[in-house]
Amino acid sequence: MQDQHKAPVYEALLKYRDARIVPFDVPGHKHGKGNRELTEFLGKSCLSVDVNSMKPLDNLCHPTSVIKESEELAAEAFGAAYCFFMVGGTTSAVQSMILSVCKAGDKIIMPRNVHRSAINSLVLSGAIPVYVNPGVNERLGIPLGMSASDVEKAILENPDARAVFVNNPTYYGVCSDLKKITDIAHKHGMAVLVDEAHGTHFYFGDGLPISAMAAGADMAAVSMHKSGGSLTQSSFLLIGGSAADFGVTEGRVRAVINLTQTTSGSYLLLTSLDISRRNLALNGKEIVKKVLETASYAREEIGKIGGYYAFAEELINGDDIYDFDRTKLSVHTRDIGLAGIEVYDYLRDCYDIQIEFGDIGNILAYISVGDMWKDIERLVSAMAEIKRRFSGDKTGMLEHEYIEPKVVLSPQEAFYGNTQMVPMAESAGRISCEFVMCYPPGIPLLAPGEMITEEILDHIRYSKERGCVMTGTEDMEMDNIKVIA
Repeated sequence: MQDQHKAPVYEALLKYRDARIVPFDVPGHKHGKGNRELTEFLGKSCLSVDVNSMKPLDNLCHPTSVIKESEELAAEAFGAAYCFFMVGGTTSAVQSMILSVCKAGDKIIMPRNVHRSAINSLVLSGAIPVYVNPGVNERLGIPLGMSASDVEKAILENPDARAVFVNNPTYYGVCSDLKKITDIAHKHGMAVLVDEAHGTHFYFGDGLPISAMAAGADMAAVSMHKSGGSLTQSSFLLIGGSAADFGVTEGRVRAVINLTQTTSGSYLLLTSLDISRRNLALNGKEIVKKVLETASYAREEIGKIGGYYAFAEELINGDDIYDFDRTKLSVHTRDIGLAGIEVYDYLRDCYDIQIEFGDIGNILAYISVGDMWKDIERLVSAMAEIKRRFSGDKTGMLEHEYIEPKVVLSPQEAFYGNTQMVPMAESAGRISCEFVMCYPPGIPLLAPGEMITEEILDHIRYSKERGCVMTGTEDMEMDNIKVIA
């Protein structure tokens, strides 16, 4: 057992700052003296430790001292064999997972409701997706988890697949039976990769869904900056104890990470990972307990308003909703005649409340240890006001978030294929070479290699009309889209 009170990167930076080193290296702001406005905005304390790699501070690309020790402490805290500090966000961690296991032509089994980072990695690697369509809750119109039986069917039909990719949890808080899926995949010689962007707290709370490492998964991408308390863009990539059996070794993963991750890792991000890991290791159970209590109270109060549905563990069915993350304050809004994105906009524009996202039928308010009771009361009051002022008839509202894709080409073939730009309104029947998605959450409505259908175009038009922020195409107005010529 290591001493989880330690924070090696943080402690090394304190020594560096106190030594009053004269910098003749990068960054050029030289402890903030060269950019007074930035120093006034972020603070001298911050700028004084925005430094470059050096012997006393180690090197993220090839750590041998304080970063290495910090990664070992994090691995122990999360029950992993290895942990890599990631400064390119969980996007970088997800891509490193897939690139570590899959090469061009390899199959990977995954749900279609993955974050765009996973499909981006297929463009980069040339791997071939075998999609397992998630379940869909008809009332909420949201994609769920993968049924273990559907995953097993996909494995039996594709015995040459290299890996199974799982969301744990989804953006809405839904979890698949990760332990069963992992056992099935391992039985057939396939690695298990887990996008755990929204599940950092699973490692420290009681009564929460199983974590990827506890389930025996081989790799997990963990967004420390989401529910772990670190700075935006900082994440962990965890490696499980049996990963080497599937060719996933520490050296191989480090080499893959170094293909794309910056050689100028931010020590602000690294320190935030170090301090946040320590905080979770020492106080995680208490932190998660408070978050659960806060989320439960918010759900109860929102339920009293009427019309809204703050859903949670009552949805569990032992299959495609095997478990539920009760820290997620996911709320269905369609019954009051408002799309989730409309409630999202009203909260921000009329009540100065910024929530995580709104889609066509739901909103998500991200609850953390930093939320105060008075802020929860303000959110609940605002939602009650929105219902009173803006609710309407839900007739004619779009009901489903998930559309099963028609995959024609691999993402890489489509992305790098011979393309032409056509009007979006005239693109039905063509093969997309681009993504189309609402962001957040960043789950593609359309991905490279998929057939564009009238149903998808209707969904895109509806989402734009309701105010969703649409991204993914080269045309910033999304009036045109690149398709296979």
